[in-house]
Amino acid sequence: MRRIIGRQNRFGRRRGKSWLETAIWIAFGFGIVLGAFMLLASAAANEASQNASSVSANGEAPAEGLRQVPSSSLNEPKTTVPKEEQEQINVIVYLTKEQRTERVPLETYVRGVVAAEMPAAFKLEALKAQAIAARTYIVRRMELKDRSGMPEAAAAAKAVVTDTVQHQVYVPLDKLESYWPDNEQQANLKKLNQAVEGTKGRIITYDGEPIQAVFFSTSNGYTENAEDYWQLGAPYLRSVASPWDEAISPRYKETLKFSLSEFYAKLGVDRIGKPDILILKKTAGNRIAELSIDGNLFTGREVREKLALASSQFTWSIKGKTISITTYGYGHGVGMSQWGANGMAEAGKNAEEIVTYYYSGTKVERVSKLVSS
Repeated sequence: MRRIIGRQNRFGRRRGKSWLETAIWIAFGFGIVLGAFMLLASAAANEASQNASSVSANGEAPAEGLRQVPSSSLNEPKTTVPKEEQEQINVIVYLTKEQRTERVPLETYVRGVVAAEMPAAFKLEALKAQAIAARTYIVRRMELKDRSGMPEAAAAAKAVVTDTVQHQVYVPLDKLESYWPDNEQQANLKKLNQAVEGTKGRIITYDGEPIQAVFFSTSNGYTENAEDYWQLGAPYLRSVASPWDEAISPRYKETLKFSLSEFYAKLGVDRIGKPDILILKKTAGNRIAELSIDGNLFTGREVREKLALASSQFTWSIKGKTISITTYGYGHGVGMSQWGANGMAEAGKNAEEIVTYYYSGTKVERVSKLVSS
């Protein structure tokens, strides 16, 4: 630019005081400057547009071609999704170990939850039931603007859910393709996509509202009334028989051993000798509701959590200075049993039949409106 302006000045001096020629050259130079400025502005706009379409994670989403790049800020998760998906519900997930967020369409989130929460070897209809339950859980949470269980960093990042058992376990996009052994990846991804796409937009409702779609691994033969475990009732979280689990779940029966001193220490009981244990009350789901240990009162849930037991239905035996505790079932017992769902699928039941069985009085309906995160 300096060279052009210099020529103009020298030309003016050689040709004298021709004001017309001087004006022409000034206009010519101004036009070049303006054109260069417009080109630079256009390039900057294009670069900004590309940066604005990135997602806060690395990797690619299977089947949808989403390209993810690291986010520079937890507070501004961004996403690039196909145009046809841009009007979908988006979920901002807080990845706890990595301390970052990932913003993905609802159905992509559901796929990550199903991959983490249920074995891909399960029957397709069981996987579909899990997809419906997972979708219902997050839609309800977003609709109610429920932020319970969120760490401060996640709340600051505007995340609505974590990727842990505090909410629903979730496999991030950049880890999904390598989640299974190499020889199982393609088949498992195909099956997973079938489960999610086959139930797209479908949630479980009670009286027209999305339910609290809790689930657990393995029943003891029955599910639990919600109030018997959490002291908070729900008309659709009622105890129902689940006879399939015992025959097919590897987690149905487990035994843990404790020294008596360890047993007492974990329960906070001041005792040395053989314990005097008495069951006082059982739940509708045949789990222990209340028991007495040397005159100290506990709920079955308290004992389960203090001793890290698989279930609140348990028996015990004492030999010498060791107590052996055998549990039946795995998990809190409320809502849908995952192994029970697989048993129902093996018996020919479809996903809708499975979820409406475990969630009493419910319906499966489509999400009728978008939920803002």
